[in-house]
This record gives sequence, structure tokens and C-alpha cells, in this order.
Amino acid sequence: MDAVDREILTVLLHDGRITYQELGRAVRLSANAVADRVRRLRKSGIVRGYRADLDFAALGRPLVLVTDVRLRDGVSGAEFERGLRGFPQIFSAAHVTGEYDYQLRMACTDTVDFEELIERLKRDHGARELRSRLVLRQIALDPAGVLEIT
Repeated sequence: MDAVDREILTVLLHDGRITYQELGRAVRLSANAVADRVRRLRKSGIVRGYRADLDFAALGRPLVLVTDVRLRDGVSGAEFERGLRGFPQIFSAAHVTGEYDYQLRMACTDTVDFEELIERLKRDHGARELRSRLVLRQIALDPAGVLEIT
């Protein structure tokens, strides 16, 4: 990976839907040359995909929460992770270090939806303890200005 690849990644981080022509202009390469580089970055696994930034309130899920989960003794992480696929409210999950085992990000329709989700996690999926925080608002950061790809 060279300096041009890092420039390409910075631009893609900011706008994953940019055309190869626009991306080429931004990094001073032809559209074909930049397309080849992006394909190589994808093939190597550096670029894993592109994501949509969703407005959960507009989708009828205005209650966005961050929840830390501690599993019951004897519950495997693999078992818990498989169970997460059954929850349309959960849009992100990470296995983490520290007091808790997982951090979930979820978007619920209301507090009843959230309560039912929490009860199912405890009853059916091995969650022992949960700590949730309500997201008051997302702060839009320009990833190109925050993260330097070196």
C-alpha cells in the first residue's frame, strides 16, 4: 500500500459511493487506474464493503441505544453471536474487553420494543447483565478529517 492507496482510502471513508471518475480526479489518476487500485484493495481485504448511514427515526425506530452485555457463566460467545441474528433492532455488535463481553447498538420502535429485546437476550441468549445508554444525538464527523490512514 502506497501513499496513493492511502489517499483513496481516505476519500472512500468520506464517501463510499463516489464514482471512479470523481475518485480519480481527487487522487490525480485516471478512472481506470483508480478502479484497479480499489479492486486490489477489496481483494486484499482492506476494503471490506460499503455501508449506508441510516436515519433510524425515519425508519420508525427512533430509540437508539448502546448496550453493554455480560454473559452468564457457561454461555459461549459463538452461541450468543448466533442468537444476535434474530434481532432486527440490533444493527451493530462488538466483542469487547473490560467488564462486559459485548457492546450492542440497537434501534427500537419504543420502550416496549426495547424491554422485550432485553428480556429475550436474558431469557434465550445467555445475557446475565445489561447496561444501556440512550443515544441523544449522533455527531457527524468527517472521517477524512479525523482518521489518518498511514
